[in-house]
Amino acid sequence: MIYAICLVVGLVFTLVSVVAGHFFGGHDGHVEGSAGHAEAGADSSDMPGISIFSPTVMASFVTAFGGFGLIFTQFSATSRTVISAPLSIVCAVLIAGGLYKFLSAVFSHTQSSSESHVARLAGAEASVITPIPENGVGEIAYVVGGTRYTAPARVENGTAIANGKSVKITRVVGTQFFVTSN
Repeated sequence: MIYAICLVVGLVFTLVSVVAGHFFGGHDGHVEGSAGHAEAGADSSDMPGISIFSPTVMASFVTAFGGFGLIFTQFSATSRTVISAPLSIVCAVLIAGGLYKFLSAVFSHTQSSSESHVARLAGAEASVITPIPENGVGEIAYVVGGTRYTAPARVENGTAIANGKSVKITRVVGTQFFVTSN
């Protein structure tokens, strides 16, 4: 009986989550950690991703436990609770763990940082779009992957560079680009 209850509770939770998320959004429930999203679970990492305590992972565990428990009770060799319960727990852990690994991989690929891309800009060509005054800040434009970007820029040696001139990016510190004239 407990297996059937777990299976039904897990399935109902999943269906209610899908319907509520579709019709009501689901971005208003925030918790500390997990980048502030309740659907990511409650941990204190403050990193984008998913927690093992995510409602999705826990619901998959409960559902799998109930489903495998019902299956194992149908076979004479595993019908006793002493045997079916541990087997159901192992199978549920495998299912929930697999879902956790899958979702972690999805989140890690979709939440990549742009810092590594900016670091690779050293040596790239850019154009001055707002004059860079002596020892001051101007603006450059550069193209990466077919997309045009702009950024504040300083000249490495502090000299002025006029609008429209071609420059080379030498380094990036925070949001500030350092350039030299070509």
